[in-house]
Amino acid sequence: MADPLLKVENLRIEFPTRRGTLVAVDDISLHINKGEVLGVVGESGAGKSLTGASIIGLLEPPGRIAAGQILLDGKRIDNLPYEKMRQIRGREIGAIFQDPLTSLNPLYSVGFQLIETIQTHLPMDKQQARQRAIDLLAEVGIPAPERRIDHYPHQFSGGMRQRVVIALALCANPKLIIADEPTTALDVSIQAQIIALLKRLCRDHGTAVMLVTHDMGVIAETADRVAVMYAGRIAEIGPVKEVIKDGKHPYTHGLMGSIPILGHDTEKLTQIEGAMPRLTDIPTGCAYNPRCPKVFDRCYRDRPDLLDAGTTRAACWLYDDDAKAAAAVTGETAHV
Repeated sequence: MADPLLKVENLRIEFPTRRGTLVAVDDISLHINKGEVLGVVGESGAGKSLTGASIIGLLEPPGRIAAGQILLDGKRIDNLPYEKMRQIRGREIGAIFQDPLTSLNPLYSVGFQLIETIQTHLPMDKQQARQRAIDLLAEVGIPAPERRIDHYPHQFSGGMRQRVVIALALCANPKLIIADEPTTALDVSIQAQIIALLKRLCRDHGTAVMLVTHDMGVIAETADRVAVMYAGRIAEIGPVKEVIKDGKHPYTHGLMGSIPILGHDTEKLTQIEGAMPRLTDIPTGCAYNPRCPKVFDRCYRDRPDLLDAGTTRAACWLYDDDAKAAAAVTGETAHV
């Protein structure tokens, strides 16, 4: 099996404050293969966007990577100087953000911005870069790209601006794209078009994508594998079909149960009681224990790592043989 394109190993992100150090991402590990879409899903505050920001070197101070490492094509990138990381960002890693207006300068035409990015990373003169920019706009579905290249961001609709941002991310044929909520600000019909576009780009270019979102519908349509995050850790990771249809972690099960199913009459959707803990109040043991319907004694004491749970891996003591045996003796937990 080929080595993964991206490896995140034991990543820990901290925010020093006057009241102490807050741990926003706590010892997570994941990988993405070439041409694969890894969905990262979870509630607001789970650490999804911070993980993506750390990979592209855009972690806002005072946030810092306190432990672990990030490797791209086998080379460590989390400890690079700013200028070196700036060269990698755009050339080897592209980025798509939720609001395209944060990525596009309203004072310059989209063509100027595309051409500047292309010439920064590729050995092309202005005429060659302009032609590549036109080709990219056509590839992402902008009509009449020869004319639209000289338009300004405000002359594009929200969906079209997001297509321009995708073209910007593709300027230098990056190996990896970090897409942080790329469809959230768009209406449903435009979302479907952007999802189809991302899937086609992966297929045609072999580009790997880390898709950060809170929308399980987008994950189901786009991703090959999915990582479910909760309180700065990965609760479950595995093939997207298995996680959606038969999630093993109680949190995953609750997330899936909260989504209505077309064609099925349901009197009441599953509701996860409570809320995700604040960074200042992460409970001891499993962070999900205050909300978990299958909690037992060990969940309050020890924090589980990812354990084999059939076709997925879940950070849950229900899948530890010793814990299951002990719980069965005391009758503390429901069946898995």
